[in-house]
Amino acid sequence: MAYAIKTEIEDPAAETFVFAAQKTMYGGKRIAEGDVIFLFASENEGGQGLVARGVVTSSEATPGRPGLERQTPRVTVAVRRTALATRRLGRNELKRFKDWKDGRPETELNFKFYRQATNKIVDVSDEASAFLNSFF
Repeated sequence: MAYAIKTEIEDPAAETFVFAAQKTMYGGKRIAEGDVIFLFASENEGGQGLVARGVVTSSEATPGRPGLERQTPRVTVAVRRTALATRRLGRNELKRFKDWKDGRPETELNFKFYRQATNKIVDVSDEASAFLNSFF
């Protein structure tokens, strides 16, 4: 399975990353060791979009806070970087893909990351994974 994360990434060239207590949506809570993950440096945090691809080296669910009935699942993941992006892909490149039912991988990414602009981990379809792989 492939996943993507949009979050603050201070050094995209780092060999390893740890992302603590990350919000999950669209199946992101199923992320596990060995999964491929595409790293997006959040534009909300001054990033530029897709920066790297990696492999999840560990994944652990973050316990919920007691007393809250509805909570978004969160996970902490460690990632080993396997490649750096060679082309730009971010909000500006994806914002024109707004026909939510057109089946395009660009539209899937725009919907999952930018329709609700919070940082998060999401699962991506095989088509979106193949599209993202073309940036490496």
